[in-house]
Amino acid sequence: MLQALWNGAILAQSDHTIVVEGNHYFPPDSLNRAYFQPSPTHTVCPWKGTASYYDVVVEGKTNAGAAWYYAQPKPAAAQIKDHVAFWRGVRVVEASA
Repeated sequence: MLQALWNGAILAQSDHTIVVEGNHYFPPDSLNRAYFQPSPTHTVCPWKGTASYYDVVVEGKTNAGAAWYYAQPKPAAAQIKDHVAFWRGVRVVEASA
């Protein structure tokens, strides 16, 4: 079981992440949606497509653009559609028992 952690909160938790380019992509149903707010940021990957971002907000602190996902990935990345990956200080760790 993997967890995505930031500012003392569990942002996502799953046994079924997909690893692409060293990033764990968490399934949409594994997110604690209370911590996510849409961001206006978008970037383009030549083989995955256009990424959209979330700001992560925990206890009044915002980590801008700390999570991203592909709503309409290119065919080569179809397996990560709507899955969410993290950066900017969000730690992905094994859940402690």
